[in-house]
Amino acid sequence: MKTMKKFRFIFFLSITFLGSFSSLWAEVYQIDPVHSSISFKIRHMVISKVRGQFDRFSGEFFYDEKEPKNWKTSANIETASINTANEKRDQHLRTPDFFDAEKYPAITFKSAKISNLKGSSAKLSGLLSMHGVEKPVILDLEIGGVIKDPMGVMRAGFEATTKLNRKDFGIVYNKILESGGLALGEEVEIEIHIEGTAQKKEEK
Repeated sequence: MKTMKKFRFIFFLSITFLGSFSSLWAEVYQIDPVHSSISFKIRHMVISKVRGQFDRFSGEFFYDEKEPKNWKTSANIETASINTANEKRDQHLRTPDFFDAEKYPAITFKSAKISNLKGSSAKLSGLLSMHGVEKPVILDLEIGGVIKDPMGVMRAGFEATTKLNRKDFGIVYNKILESGGLALGEEVEIEIHIEGTAQKKEEK
């Protein structure tokens, strides 16, 4: 019995050291902007959708696979970094017609709770502040997992999606087309891909 217990203990230590979700490793991760993206899609001229992204953002998240109730994250997005691959359009998006980047230089998100955790998917609730308006939002979260990279750094990855109405945040600019439709849709689809690097090691 002692031999079996000893084997189990050694086996557990081996899995903990080599496994993706080791509690011996860091639980606080810094967002790696080089391997992350924050993008969006919005309907244009009724018939299609235009994609854009924000090029500059930062943040961190606390992740321990065994303690979902303790997961939390915060992020800061530079409004002026909006990029839709068209400089003239991007300049317009930075004006008071849209994001008013000079007055509201940042979009922020702060998590509140995790719910509906099923396997690698969950719901992430939090407060989104944009254009001077703060609203609760819910993100559909997909957990990518944790791995040690070739440099020995622990990395964690997530994907998140949601939809929001830009009018809820006071971004109401639009034009009526000759056909009677609107030049821009009101619903915005958000797609987030985040990879973070471990910042703190906690040995338990």
